[in-house]
Amino acid sequence: MMSLPLHAADIHDLIRVQGARENNLKNVTIDIPKRRLTVFTGVSGSGKSSLVFSTIAAESQRMINETYSAFLQGFMPTLARPDVDVLEGLTTAIIVDQERMGANSRSTVGTATDANALLRILFSRLGQPHIGSPQAYSFNVASISGAGAVTLERAGKTVKERRSFTITGGMCPRCEGMGTVNDIDLTQLYDASKSLNEGALTIPGYTPDGWGVRIFTGSGFLDADKPIRDYSAQELEDFLYREPTKVKVGDINMTYDGLVPKVQKAFLSKDREAMQPHIRVFVDRAVTFTTCPECGGTRLSAAARSSTISGLSIAEACSLQISDLAGWVRTLDEPSVLPLLTALRQLLDSFVEIGLGYLSLDRPAGTLSGGEAQRTKMIRHLGSSLTDVTYVFDEPTIGLHPHDIERMNTLLLQLRDKGNTVLVVEHKPETIVIADHVVDLGPGAGTAGGTVCFEGTVEELRSSGTLTGRHFDDRSALKDTVRTPTGALEIRGATKNNLQGVDVDIPLGVLVVLTGVAGSGKSSLVHGCIPAGAEVVSIDQGGIRGSRRSNPATYTGMLEPIRKAFAKANGVKPALFSSNSEGACANCNGAGVIYTDLGVMATVATTCEVCEGKRFEASVLDYHLGGRDISEVLAMSVTEAESFFGSGEARTPAAHAILVRLADVGLGYLGLGQPLTTLSGGERQRLKLASQMSEKGDIYVLDEPTTGLHLADVEQLLGLLDRLVDSGKSVIVVEHHQAVMAHADWIIDLGPGAGHDGGRIVFEGTPADLVAARSTLTGQFLAAYVGA
Repeated sequence: MMSLPLHAADIHDLIRVQGARENNLKNVTIDIPKRRLTVFTGVSGSGKSSLVFSTIAAESQRMINETYSAFLQGFMPTLARPDVDVLEGLTTAIIVDQERMGANSRSTVGTATDANALLRILFSRLGQPHIGSPQAYSFNVASISGAGAVTLERAGKTVKERRSFTITGGMCPRCEGMGTVNDIDLTQLYDASKSLNEGALTIPGYTPDGWGVRIFTGSGFLDADKPIRDYSAQELEDFLYREPTKVKVGDINMTYDGLVPKVQKAFLSKDREAMQPHIRVFVDRAVTFTTCPECGGTRLSAAARSSTISGLSIAEACSLQISDLAGWVRTLDEPSVLPLLTALRQLLDSFVEIGLGYLSLDRPAGTLSGGEAQRTKMIRHLGSSLTDVTYVFDEPTIGLHPHDIERMNTLLLQLRDKGNTVLVVEHKPETIVIADHVVDLGPGAGTAGGTVCFEGTVEELRSSGTLTGRHFDDRSALKDTVRTPTGALEIRGATKNNLQGVDVDIPLGVLVVLTGVAGSGKSSLVHGCIPAGAEVVSIDQGGIRGSRRSNPATYTGMLEPIRKAFAKANGVKPALFSSNSEGACANCNGAGVIYTDLGVMATVATTCEVCEGKRFEASVLDYHLGGRDISEVLAMSVTEAESFFGSGEARTPAAHAILVRLADVGLGYLGLGQPLTTLSGGERQRLKLASQMSEKGDIYVLDEPTTGLHLADVEQLLGLLDRLVDSGKSVIVVEHHQAVMAHADWIIDLGPGAGHDGGRIVFEGTPADLVAARSTLTGQFLAAYVGA
């Protein structure tokens, strides 16, 4: 039989990248096969995300946005074209990244995945008693009514008519749909013995000369020189609770609010997780949150809670574990809403299929871990009938037990087999092994990376001699001897989230690893149940919040001693050596680049011609320390700066101590002045670890510190954990990586399942005992890992 010639449309089987230079990429040219699973490997910071997310996915999204009208593009985020010569063969990219879901306090798992929207329609059709439209079941819609005259033009005449309206919403009127009510401790807002001019307000950002205080002093309602304790009843009422009132402060018209509503608006409308650390400390000190007594934390009004289907209200449905809710939806047999029930069943089954059946729909979105958030975003793509799409995943195995990784691999292969291109950035060998094609970037991180070291199959990678290839089959052995505990941290009757009255003694003075499938209760145990009074330094997976003006030097507090050392050596003010203060280049305000907004076109960034991107005034660069100016110091890598500040004229012990810790966590290649926005996920977590290692506390709790770490770096992390324990600290690690489990002195395994199937201790003992017993899922996988 004659083979037909290949059709012209079928020859575009490759995504071609030529001359990619985004971030640290060094003119990368590569061909990526379509409709295959390609895994990108390499050490953290080697350029994987720069190639996959910042180049391929970013250009795909930008080109899709350009198909919309200029009017619509004005409402969309403007994306700059990546720094690349040629990109061919792109398809629509769907990005499933690790970014935490919006920490809006009104956002829950149900609202973020449309499950609540479907449930609200279901209750508005079948709920008894019938209380109204789907809005009547929404905790984000308040019940309001109003009446008044409206003016209409009719038949050339102006007529007035009386109109009234009512909206029935499901929001609890007491807590306004938040589920909690707050009580503000006034003694934490101000010092009653001082006047406003003397700095009575103790709220972050409220300085006597700032606008926050000036509106009080210039309003005419208060005497700015009188101590607050001497205020009359009316003055105190105006100061604390006055309704919004228009006032003139100097020549400026402003709105005056009482202090309490001002604090509520400014600080309490955000989720606690989204706050900056110093704001969070203030809120924890000044505000007590209690479950709303009226709605019991369900956020819903009494009417919304009274309407039921088969004896279940929407509040009870949302509080059920999703796997149980899916079972309840299957029992409903109502032909009139069949399409709705089918869609709801598919959505809830997707949760279970992806391993999130232990969540409930009323779980606040901001409390999900990075891995849970990523899998929640995957849900809407599982049942999709789209093909020839490029799916881009950023370490989809984060937060997954080895047992769950097998399930995730199946999902990735299903997406590929539907005819899609799947690009995965990954470190775990369990997922790399299923790849059709592997691209290894490196050889190092930062400026030492950015080149393609290897392309080919997994078998070819094993024998390639690259860093990834050499460490691909690394397996940690169980320790011959384990440390002896010096004491124990007692937890009794722990019931937070799904924990079922757990009693456990966590050994102190050793390396303890908590394991168990995702959702088994590990984080609930270490973050929510450690007794008050224990000096704990907790390092979680929360992202670092920093602008493009933030860098490792500012984040770790290292810049402060460096500025003082420069100031002392030159006899000038420390503020001159800050690009965010007096020393900033006047032309670019210390940003180093000038941003030109071109409306619907991409914003153009050009290097500042005055300071040539150095960020500082020319006069500041005349001051030197150890023969270097401040811009040259910020351009140094951590390793270079460590020797520079360690001895000689530039010796600065405070900065040197921080640099040693940064090198300890494997960030020796990082530039001191590198913007935080350019750091990868793994780099950010290690930066957080380095900055918190100096905090006073005897117990360190680390939440998956191997996140974003290359196989070769895990060994270095284990060395760091050992040094912490040997220095007299107790280290508790929540971890799924078998190398960390094998290295532990003591393992506490939670399970046996997730959600209400978990929350119990299924094993306590040494790793050797766990492997020997093989009584739990973790034991079975660890035994296979160490080859026992």
